[in-house]
Amino acid sequence: MEPVVNDLSIQVATVNGSGSQTANSVLMRTIFQMGVPVSGKNLFPSNIAGLPTWFTIRASKDGWIARKKEIDILVAMNLATIEEDFAALRPGSVAIYNTDLKYQETRSDLIYYPVNFSEVVKECCPETKLRKLVTNMVYVGIVQHLLGLDPAEVEKAIRRAFKSKVKAADLNTAAARAGAAYAAKNLPKRDKFRIERMNKTAGKIIIEGNAAAAIGAIFGGVTFCAWYPITPSSSLCEALIEYAGTYRVDPETKKNTFAIVQAEDELASIGMVLSAGWAGARSMTTTSGPGVSLMSEFVGLGYYTECPGVIFDVQRVGPSTGLPTRTAQSDLKSLLYLSHGDTRHIVVFPANPEEAYQFSQDAFDLAERFQTPVFVAMDLDLGMNNWMADAFPYPTKPLDRGKVLSKADLDRLGKFERYADVDGDGIPYRTLPGNPHPLAGYFTRGSGHNEKAQYTEKAEDYVRNMDRLARKYETARKWTAPPLVQQDPAAKVGFIAFGTTHHAIVESQDQLKKEQGLPTSYLRIRALPTTSAIKEFVQRHERVYVVEQNRDGQMYDYLRLEVGGADALKLRTIRHYSGIPIDARSVTDALLAQEKEVK
Repeated sequence: MEPVVNDLSIQVATVNGSGSQTANSVLMRTIFQMGVPVSGKNLFPSNIAGLPTWFTIRASKDGWIARKKEIDILVAMNLATIEEDFAALRPGSVAIYNTDLKYQETRSDLIYYPVNFSEVVKECCPETKLRKLVTNMVYVGIVQHLLGLDPAEVEKAIRRAFKSKVKAADLNTAAARAGAAYAAKNLPKRDKFRIERMNKTAGKIIIEGNAAAAIGAIFGGVTFCAWYPITPSSSLCEALIEYAGTYRVDPETKKNTFAIVQAEDELASIGMVLSAGWAGARSMTTTSGPGVSLMSEFVGLGYYTECPGVIFDVQRVGPSTGLPTRTAQSDLKSLLYLSHGDTRHIVVFPANPEEAYQFSQDAFDLAERFQTPVFVAMDLDLGMNNWMADAFPYPTKPLDRGKVLSKADLDRLGKFERYADVDGDGIPYRTLPGNPHPLAGYFTRGSGHNEKAQYTEKAEDYVRNMDRLARKYETARKWTAPPLVQQDPAAKVGFIAFGTTHHAIVESQDQLKKEQGLPTSYLRIRALPTTSAIKEFVQRHERVYVVEQNRDGQMYDYLRLEVGGADALKLRTIRHYSGIPIDARSVTDALLAQEKEVK
């Protein structure tokens, strides 16, 4: 039997609230510490406890970090799902299960490893009341032995997880050792999967996207945040609270140099954010789709009165309550056009923790440069899952506050019209409260206004103002992150994607090249509005597949309008909207099915 080394997926099926998160993290980090590229995805229910939950760890010697469609090793700890979980496995897969579940083995093509967890825990944990707490660490030891994980790295990961809690670390280490000893005695190796030490994680970190975005916000100069808790964005603000409480405290007075307010709802939070932005603070909120819907009216006010603010939308499945703990890219049209009337917003799409960190900083610059709400469109997969990333670089460029006039500027100019297009780029100049110059004051009106910020309902004033706002949006094309293009000169087929879909695309390209001899090009959209690079990319190919995680092909629709003419007919759509993170094999199969129809 040919061994499969450093190329496998492990799924642990447990019950929400059973305390498996630490054990799963220990497994993932152990593999990471052995130098093997790894990623972890948590599929959990929206209730507090009792329903099934799955955690999937992928180890890939080639560095692939998208979800793998196939499960190679399954640890079954939940009676409610064990039949379904094992039925989904491919022949030759490993099925580890707790004999306390009274499961009867029904498939001859799986490699079963039955484990009497209650007996193992009884031996390593004399205190009955503590046994439930360490049961999950037993399967860490089982997997350690079967895969050949370094025991020292397992213990290192356990002690990292429990930090200063020495007693808890000792107890969990004993449970992992007991699991490994049980496997060595009772489970002779019959499968092909192994982990061997590599050197591909040096200088890397493991981090959730929400935490990366919070660090980016700190470096982006945020001083005010108003929020209302909602899955899956809550951990972003919670991380911000922790980081700000550590790094945003005056060293002399010991007072906070920031304010974070939990508002009564999302509408109140965005109102506070825009007010703080108007006053000159770098301000933000965190939310998800339902919160975005509630913010519509105030976001329109921010767009029309030109007040800056950053809105982190960590997307989940909708509509309505939908599936709160599943991932999607289905808020695109909402974010682009949020509010009634003619509005167009700047949206950035981080694909990994490095970009979550960097684009968070950029969003504050864009918001102040263009005096408008800016959306950071993440998703649950990026926000709440574990990602391997490069260490974040320390920022080197200064903050871009945009066109802000000081008292000295007004003395020099002798004139100020808040909404005048002085430079022809659609971006007006603004003043901040506290500017003592007599010309600095103006009315911030959500109703009709002219260049001087005076109330008006004249048709020509309204048209002129709206045309300027459209011109400002066109200017933004030069400032947002341009698409990244990977061009294969031999390719007739191209991909377009954005956000976390990226990871499935690059792996799919590899599959198509190796398995079908089909070269492909790839353009990744990192922000809207975007550049002419998209139209040029489409023109260079016979067919271009827009891959996204929503039912209606929202980016596909947008790009057909953006590209226009005969080139729009080259666009095809691949959509994934189950709420489970997209995988490469599904992309490959969908593209080949459509290519077969062409031939």
